[in-house]
Amino acid sequence: MKIHGISGVLLAGGKSRRMGQDKRSVTVGESTLFHRVLSIFEKVFDEIIIVIAEESSVTESLSHKVITDIISGKGPIGGLHAGLLHSMQPSVFLAACDMPFLHVPIIERICQAVSDINTVNQVDVAMVRLLTGIQPMQGIYSKNCIPALENMIRNNELSMQKIPLQSDLHCQFIDQKHIEDLDKNFVSFMNVNTPSDLEMANKFVSID
Repeated sequence: MKIHGISGVLLAGGKSRRMGQDKRSVTVGESTLFHRVLSIFEKVFDEIIIVIAEESSVTESLSHKVITDIISGKGPIGGLHAGLLHSMQPSVFLAACDMPFLHVPIIERICQAVSDINTVNQVDVAMVRLLTGIQPMQGIYSKNCIPALENMIRNNELSMQKIPLQSDLHCQFIDQKHIEDLDKNFVSFMNVNTPSDLEMANKFVSID
């Protein structure tokens, strides 16, 4: 069942410096990294916004909205900012195309947690907090974040980890105990940035 009131923003930048090639086109299992992640989004969100930094044949002929950063060269924060401005919904769920093990039930649980909280108090930012740290690249952000993101960009403060520190945003953390029944090893938060990451991801696929 699709989640209403939240758009999916998929960051598909294309720089891939550590991979040495366009990681959107590398293969994990039987699919490219990009299409593997996009297929997960398509199961969950009616509106999908794909944010790119560089043009690629990977994103050609898609029915989804493909946009470029409004303020270029600012990394994931710039992509989130652009996605929020283009979203038709009041909030977005953010993830990157280098996360091959995104898990629909975890996305649904994060979105449901925010929905439950919002019946009492408005949340601007929600993300999972593992013992290893917070996970901003699998989080929900409301349009109320736009001024704070623009201020961070002006100050060249580009760490996603610092978004919850913005004083004018109400942030909610979802502890790992609330999702570990769905992903006990938390592989859904894995990023593929290097050839060795890619090798490991394909080993996980072969085990499954």
